[in-house]
Amino acid sequence: MPVTNVAELVRRRASQHGDHPALVDGAARLTWAQLDQQVDAVARGLAGAGLVAGHRVAFALPNRLELVVTYLATLRAGCVAVPLNPTSAAGEVARMLADSGARLCVADPSTVATVRAALDDAPPTATVTGPSGAAPGPRVVVVDSSVGPGEMTYADLHVDGSPVLSPLDREALAVLLYTSGTSGRPRAAMLSHRALLANIDQASQTNPAPVNRRDVVLGVLPLSHVYGLNAVLGQVLLQGATLVLGRRFDPEETLRLVAAEQVTVLPVAPPVIVAWVGGDDVADRLRSVRTLLSGAGPLAEDLVREFESRTGIVVEQGYGLTEAAPIVTSTIGTPVHKPGSAGRAVPGVEVRVVDAAGAATGVDDAGEIMVRGDNGFSGYWPDGAEGPSSDGWLATGDIGFLDSDGDLFMVDRVKEMVIVSGFNVYPSEIEEVVREVTGVRECAVIGMPDKRTGEAVLVYVAPTPAADREALPDAVRQHCAHRLARFKQPAGVELVDTLPHSASGKVAKGRLRAEQRRRAMGLA
Repeated sequence: MPVTNVAELVRRRASQHGDHPALVDGAARLTWAQLDQQVDAVARGLAGAGLVAGHRVAFALPNRLELVVTYLATLRAGCVAVPLNPTSAAGEVARMLADSGARLCVADPSTVATVRAALDDAPPTATVTGPSGAAPGPRVVVVDSSVGPGEMTYADLHVDGSPVLSPLDREALAVLLYTSGTSGRPRAAMLSHRALLANIDQASQTNPAPVNRRDVVLGVLPLSHVYGLNAVLGQVLLQGATLVLGRRFDPEETLRLVAAEQVTVLPVAPPVIVAWVGGDDVADRLRSVRTLLSGAGPLAEDLVREFESRTGIVVEQGYGLTEAAPIVTSTIGTPVHKPGSAGRAVPGVEVRVVDAAGAATGVDDAGEIMVRGDNGFSGYWPDGAEGPSSDGWLATGDIGFLDSDGDLFMVDRVKEMVIVSGFNVYPSEIEEVVREVTGVRECAVIGMPDKRTGEAVLVYVAPTPAADREALPDAVRQHCAHRLARFKQPAGVELVDTLPHSASGKVAKGRLRAEQRRRAMGLA
């Protein structure tokens, strides 16, 4: 019988090899049978708190065992999971709780103060029952910390009883994931069980598969992000592998964890490779790793070559987006790893590239990337706005091109394109050139207003520790003058100690643009 609910994967793994390790969280370890039991207990607890199918359950948690259990229990109960970035500010949490109408919000010592502050600013969205009776929601459920008035402990959610039967509707809403989408305004992408299960299956059909049952998979990517939640956890659920959780990425601690747990599959974001590439003993400490998967952003080709040369590990890359649940392409199994390629469409996913009029572009001609498959989202919460077209195609807002073999090459985001005197400037092209300059550790390009050209190119540069900070801006300008057309050359070069990053590891250019706007208005 086909699986219709993501949480059903846990029950199947428990019945097949219940004694096999499922989760590792420091000293805490769960087998698949134990995980299934805990998921059942919390699903019953959600029902006891008055939640029914379709109600939303938020969780503001770092990667920990309780996050995985809460997520799967929410789905098993027929409710909708709302993962919140655990680093979000109180104002952001308040907006997401109010927008989603969450009935419960699970927090731990690292996030509970933020959640409480958020609720002080947010009106109640529902009435939720619990051990102490009815209370205005969302009700806070606290893991490993003392509770306040009207709150529940996580233990309160564990209720004994008979196994819970998951709802069978594959089209039912499973997850609300907050993302900037193509508009730049954070809103929730609606992912159904159909979309999540389809992409789990699609990504597993590469040859070889990214994960098998014998694998030990590192779970340091945030499970509040679609990459960690469905691309990583989803493959573990499908194959019955073991997931080793890490609360956050720390270069040294993560290497220790990889070695200690003999991790074999290493899903990471580009900043991880940047942090490790210069380590003298990194190859020895990663010797258990058979597969390294890099996603959530492009990698500079020289960085890929250096890392592969130092470690002997092939860096597998891909392309995806929240609205596609998320995997679209992968280099796994491609005959040749081409420099700059994000690989080919995974089985069951179609990719095409179109021009501004919607016509297919030619080979090697850039345009907007379109995606079609059962993994497509159901539009944005709450009304399904901007979902796939009637024929199933999803406009990604990303620019790229396909070569004659069907390999996808990323160019940039439509919304990040800078228009200088009517000419399109792709920030990724400028960033690639700037990274060639000695002393540049990381860089980001955005547009800034210019009275003469409409927009101009502004480069933020984070220097290496040994860089000559005084000379570096001129070095960047001179190198760009040699390598780029005049309209693409930066009008400004700003040095920063660090660049802001999102939970997935991407440079948070929205924060840079906001800072630049405040400065232009004389507010910073």
